[in-house]
Amino acid sequence: MKNKKYYLGIDLGGTFIKGAVISRDGKIIIQNKIPTESDLGTDRIVRNIAELSRELTKAASLELSDIEAVGVGSPGVIVGDGVVICAKNLGFENFPLASEISKALGLKVRVSNDANAAALGEFKFGAANKYNSIIFITLGTGVGGGIVIDGKLFEGNRGVGAELGHSVIVAGGEPCTCGRRGCLEAYASATALIRDTKRAMMNNKASKLWQIGDVEKVSGKTAFDFYFEDESAKCVVDSYIEKLACGIVNLANEFRPEAIILGGGVCAQGENLTRPIEKIMNKEIFSAATTPKVDLVIASLGNDAGCLGAAALVME
Repeated sequence: MKNKKYYLGIDLGGTFIKGAVISRDGKIIIQNKIPTESDLGTDRIVRNIAELSRELTKAASLELSDIEAVGVGSPGVIVGDGVVICAKNLGFENFPLASEISKALGLKVRVSNDANAAALGEFKFGAANKYNSIIFITLGTGVGGGIVIDGKLFEGNRGVGAELGHSVIVAGGEPCTCGRRGCLEAYASATALIRDTKRAMMNNKASKLWQIGDVEKVSGKTAFDFYFEDESAKCVVDSYIEKLACGIVNLANEFRPEAIILGGGVCAQGENLTRPIEKIMNKEIFSAATTPKVDLVIASLGNDAGCLGAAALVME
C-alpha cells in the first residue's frame, strides 16, 4: 500500500474538525471527526488538527512520512500563504494556520477557504470531473463558492477573491452579513429562504404553511414542501429561484464556465430547483441560443466534499 501517494484532507468547522486520509485517485482510506474546541483558543485548534492527523495516519497503517502533504479547508478570509485574516467563529485573526500546522506535523500544508476547497473537490472527484472550467456555489447558512478555470482553482489576489455570495443582485435590498445590501447571499442562502418563509406565514395567517405548527419550525425545505398547495409558499419559492437564477446568470455571463455546480442543503430539492433555474438561464444568458451551453449540475460529494477538496489542494 505504501507505494501509493497519500494526502490528509482536513475540513475545519466551527463545531467539528473532519479529517481523512485520501489516495491520489480520490479514495477515502479512513476518516473521522473530533470537536474543534475553538473556545479553548487557536493553539488548541492546531493541536486538535495535529492529533487527528496522527490518529488517522496510524489507523490507515501509515506513518506521517508516508503523507505527501496536508490540505485544509477553513472558514474565513485566507491569504495565499495560509494566514487566516479573519474567521470569527474560530477566533482567528491574522493567524498563520498553515505554518502552525506544518510545524506541528513536519509536513507541507496548504490552507484555502472551505468553499474553494469544496469546489476543487467536486472538480477533481465529483459531479464536475468531466469539465475543464466550472463555478461551484454552496447554498447554506450563507452563499459561498469557488471557481476553477482551465483546471486550476482561481482564488483572486492573494487568495481572497471568489466571494460569489457578495455580488449585489438587488441594489439597496436586504441587508447582508458583509455589510452591503442586496447581495446574492441575502436572497439565495438557506437563511434567506427561512426568513422569507416566516414572513409569508406572518403575512398570511390562513396559509397552509401554518400546518407545521409555528414559525420557529420553519426550515429551508418548508416552502418547497407546500409549493403545490399554498400560494404563499409558491411565492416564496418562485422569488427564491428568481433571485438565485439572477446570480447564476450573472456568473455565467461573466465567466462562461462549462458548468455551474450547486451544493448545499437546498439542493436536496433536485429538479424542483434546477428545472426552473435552467429555464431562466436558457432565456437570459447572453446569446444563449448561439453560444456554448452552461450546464447546471447538483454536487455529488455531499459531506465528503470538504475533506476531498482539502486534499485536492495539495495534489500536484
